[in-house]
Amino acid sequence: MKAIMICGAMCISALFAQTPPSPPKGGPAPALPAARPGVNFDVKNIDSSVDPCVDFYQYACGSWIKNNPIPSDQSRWGRFAELAERNREILREILDEAAKPAPGRDAVKQKIGDYYAACMDEKTIETKGLSTIQPVLDRIRNLKDKSELAAAVARMHRDGMSALFNFGAEQDFKSSTDVIAQLDQGGLGMPDRDYYLKDDQRSADLRQKYQAHVERMFALAGEKPEQAKAHAATVMRIETELAKVSLDRVSRRDPEKIYHKMTRQELAALGTAFNWNAYITASGAPSFQDVNVAWPDFFKGLSGEIQSVSLDDWKTYLTWHVLHSEVVFLPAAFVDENFSFYGQALTGAKELRPRWKRCVDFTDSQLGEALGIEFVNRTFGAEGKQRTLKMVDALEQALGQDVQALSWMTPETKQAAMVKLKAIRNKIGYPDKWRDYSSVAIKRDDAVGNGMRADQFEFQRQLNKIGKPVDRGEWGMTPPTVNAYYNPLMNDINFPEGILQPPFYDNAMDDAVNFGGIGMVIGHELTHGFDDQGRQFDAQGNMRDWWTAADAKEFEGRTACVVNEYSKFSVAQGANVNGELTLGENVADNGGLRIALMALLGMPGVASAPKVDNFTPQQRLFLSFGQVWCENIREEAAVLQVRTDPHSPARYRVNGVMVNMPEFQQAFSCKAGQPMVSANACRVW
Repeated sequence: MKAIMICGAMCISALFAQTPPSPPKGGPAPALPAARPGVNFDVKNIDSSVDPCVDFYQYACGSWIKNNPIPSDQSRWGRFAELAERNREILREILDEAAKPAPGRDAVKQKIGDYYAACMDEKTIETKGLSTIQPVLDRIRNLKDKSELAAAVARMHRDGMSALFNFGAEQDFKSSTDVIAQLDQGGLGMPDRDYYLKDDQRSADLRQKYQAHVERMFALAGEKPEQAKAHAATVMRIETELAKVSLDRVSRRDPEKIYHKMTRQELAALGTAFNWNAYITASGAPSFQDVNVAWPDFFKGLSGEIQSVSLDDWKTYLTWHVLHSEVVFLPAAFVDENFSFYGQALTGAKELRPRWKRCVDFTDSQLGEALGIEFVNRTFGAEGKQRTLKMVDALEQALGQDVQALSWMTPETKQAAMVKLKAIRNKIGYPDKWRDYSSVAIKRDDAVGNGMRADQFEFQRQLNKIGKPVDRGEWGMTPPTVNAYYNPLMNDINFPEGILQPPFYDNAMDDAVNFGGIGMVIGHELTHGFDDQGRQFDAQGNMRDWWTAADAKEFEGRTACVVNEYSKFSVAQGANVNGELTLGENVADNGGLRIALMALLGMPGVASAPKVDNFTPQQRLFLSFGQVWCENIREEAAVLQVRTDPHSPARYRVNGVMVNMPEFQQAFSCKAGQPMVSANACRVW
């Protein structure tokens, strides 16, 4: 469980999903596969009827937006989604081949092939019904006393079923070489605590739809109508109480607020109603003394809830979370009902994605590094890794120059910032050591069981880290992922192979396009080391204040400008961007593009380079950046994003940067008073 892994370029895969959020080394490939038409940078995407100084996003993307309506099985459609679909098609080819029970299959292909085949076998899934999860449901039904709840929840967690809270392992925020146990809030079926607590009409409507969804799921599981209705009300009541004691998303951005290191005795003192010793024993965790209790008030509230809620009601709650957690592998009636809420009501998608797409994603989620071996062989390899590392080096140099040139930062803090920058580790493409899934039993006729056994493997793998040295080579994303991230505890940037393709990087394109695409993303991730969260960690990944008081005050004043600017952007009536929630990503977007431009201008010959397609290198960099974010999005998905996602919507990721960049305004000859020219531009890095 990654408590504060800072999301990277996008990190919005959960919004595409229709449920809530989420061996030998492969050899090199000679070249990237040919991109499908429309996924590369293309000046034909421009809407030349729009003045770039009035609405740069519409200028850069207008024609693309017009020509790329949202597919009915999607809640949004953009350049990230195009690339993710392309990668998904490659994964499908790999899995279709691996799923053939040929005698020559190796152990890795057997795992991923049989997992995928079982997922695609709808006939067997329909025949089995709830039989695979029935033993879990029976254990819950047969609970005799609340003292047995702790062990029951631990077994659910081992099987990958969410309930009550989250338990795992994490680096110690203040001693980053140590891995300790961690407990965090959880147990909700809707995306965020505010969905239970906000009193606006949209939230009230979604609560009604959620409760109706829970009721229908209970009915599908065999309950009579009146019983299903009562049980749904019970689930809503319990989850609402859990929401009330949960910490809000904006507050969770402050590492200090989610770090409370305790002994097991101190944990037990938070509330005696839950038997923590029984839970920890049943979880399979190794012996430990220290645990980070991310938000102690949640666990105090949980203890009170366990005391006040009847055992029968807890059985109802746990039963719901078994159904909810395993629904993706249950018969079609359950899957369709799940989509009706999490797909249609929450995101506005019109129809369920084809089964093969869902099964590809499940395989990537649960056996991702096994699947990633062949994906890397077909798409990237060592040559692509080296090309990307050269760009990273150029961007790190640019960020160093930017830090040294800052007028608002004192030499003392600059020196510490340079130490941290030089210590950042770069992980590109794929792991140096692939994960070993040999202990995971995968059966060709057991989709639900495969999912549970893969979850058991991952849960135990995480717990086994407790008390052991940190593995700095570990990745938090699988190789096919179209994303990237910075981890402040590791002080590293991570770029899976999945994003190192057009439109982000294209070997056939000029430097300006590549620096505006993947160069900006790299700069974005580097800047995360110095945003409102990242700046609280030092070069070794320890939470430590290395800023002078004057510099910290200046930083906070500059970030307040960013908060105020983005909070004015609206996606729907009553739904504005949350400038505090998105602060880190907005700072990284602004800093990342400036760093990319600096790196581009430092390349030999760029200053005197001729125009391409009648655009200068600077203009092409800005256009490339803008076109990476071309997107259509349904209103429901946009509202969900501004409520739960630390990233601003695509239009404002682009225009929000442009208004703060004199270099952009100079490149396109914008004049004072035009919308893309801010009279009070914000700048941090």
